[in-house]
Amino acid sequence: MFVNTTLCYIEQDDKYLMLHRTKKEGDLNKDKWIGVGGKLESGESPEDCLYREVKEETGLTLKSHAFRGIVTFVYGDITEYMYLYTSREFEGDLLDCDEGELVWIPRDEVVKLPIWEGDKVFLRLLKEDHPFFSLKLVYDDNGTLTESVIDNKILNGELS
Repeated sequence: MFVNTTLCYIEQDDKYLMLHRTKKEGDLNKDKWIGVGGKLESGESPEDCLYREVKEETGLTLKSHAFRGIVTFVYGDITEYMYLYTSREFEGDLLDCDEGELVWIPRDEVVKLPIWEGDKVFLRLLKEDHPFFSLKLVYDDNGTLTESVIDNKILNGELS
């Protein structure tokens, strides 16, 4: 099974807008902190999905974005291709999100939250302003990260 998604880290005052996923039933990300985004719908480009999901989940309208990389998640028989973005320009007021709580978290504090282990890898790449990247993250059936590959090079913990 293949899934295409987007994820955006909205930045303001050296903080990321993070979503603490606590409300959605059957949520694979239950109790995790993540950026905002979601699944592409039929006929959407990744950018269409990005702008729609940010508006739906936060109430904010992006004025610009940076396409930072593609992250391939492999878990069981599912392969997810996630288009990763950041944005510093937006307008509007935050709404209550029906998937959890939205909180501005200092960028350096995000990795201390309950997040997926692989998220630490791409958050580090974002922090280091790494050029556009392709990252593959493989998880076992228990949700443990077993492999990290960036631009076709296996990582041995140096970026996590």
